[in-house]
Amino acid sequence: MDTNGIPSRLRAADVDRERVATRVQAAGGEGRLTLQEVEDRLSAVYSAKYTDDLVALTSDLPKPVPKRRLVAFGHPAVRIHLAVAVVLSVLLIVRWTVSEVPFFWPAMPMFWLAMSVLVHARVRGARRRFEPEDGVAVA
Repeated sequence: MDTNGIPSRLRAADVDRERVATRVQAAGGEGRLTLQEVEDRLSAVYSAKYTDDLVALTSDLPKPVPKRRLVAFGHPAVRIHLAVAVVLSVLLIVRWTVSEVPFFWPAMPMFWLAMSVLVHARVRGARRRFEPEDGVAVA
């Protein structure tokens, strides 16, 4: 313990062990570790008591690259566009049910509404990729 009564080493939780075990298995799958090294490290992972023991088991492995999420539908303009398209589609379906036309004629306008939303999301996603991290566009 240090002077404040806080332990100097933190005990590892099951979540910590599972995260490190996944990383060791991925390194074995990539060919960075032999099968014997994977087995040895996994047994050390599951017997580790402290987090610094876990850090030592992956210190020679490359850091995992975080996966990027599709955030194009997260833009407010695309959400509004999507909401308008849904409302219009519902109105078209209501109009079709009131009319006595035997075929589903709203299919074509709804298709074009969906395409417009997808293109808008794609353009917003491409624009977001080229913007700097601070969100200020470069002229």
